[in-house]
Amino acid sequence: MDKYDYLIVGSGLFGAIFAYEANKKGKKCLVIDKRSHIGGNIYTENIEGINVHKYGAHIFHTNNKKVWEYINQFAEFNRYTNSPIAKYKDEIYNLPFNMNTFNKLWNISTPQEAKNIIEKEKQEAKYLKPKNLEEQAISLVGKTIYEKLVKGYTEKQWGRKATELPSFIIKRLPVRFTYDNNYFNDMYQGIPIGGYTRNN
Repeated sequence: MDKYDYLIVGSGLFGAIFAYEANKKGKKCLVIDKRSHIGGNIYTENIEGINVHKYGAHIFHTNNKKVWEYINQFAEFNRYTNSPIAKYKDEIYNLPFNMNTFNKLWNISTPQEAKNIIEKEKQEAKYLKPKNLEEQAISLVGKTIYEKLVKGYTEKQWGRKATELPSFIIKRLPVRFTYDNNYFNDMYQGIPIGGYTRNN
């Protein structure tokens, strides 16, 4: 170990960038990872011509122009806008929860109408001290949004009923009172063309 200046545990974005910058300054780094590949959670592998994000989609996004320019030295990024949808029974809804979602849920068109409905549902629930994830979610967004757009996904993700999960798992649920389906608000957004670990 005496021959290294730094031992870096984890080869994800932070570890890789730290090693890169330290090496430029003449430091010797040893990067280790418990996984058999580089990239940490942003690892991608090409499967039949499709770049698959092994640990879930990772869209690089920032409002900082210097950060965006810095990261683009390593790969060419596409302009990717994350605008997910959710399917509940035979209905399709925009995520994150926004005015397009609320229009479809309640046939309303103004932010104030949406705020009034959500607030009414929160008040009706009366969960001042939520005891589980279900109560916490309803206290944040009301019963309709919870039942159609949070409950099923959350229970599938955790493999347990929402009433069996602790409330602290959900601190907030993003609610936007605009007609913008863009998941992120950042000016710069993208995914490296060819994936994050193309040269692996």
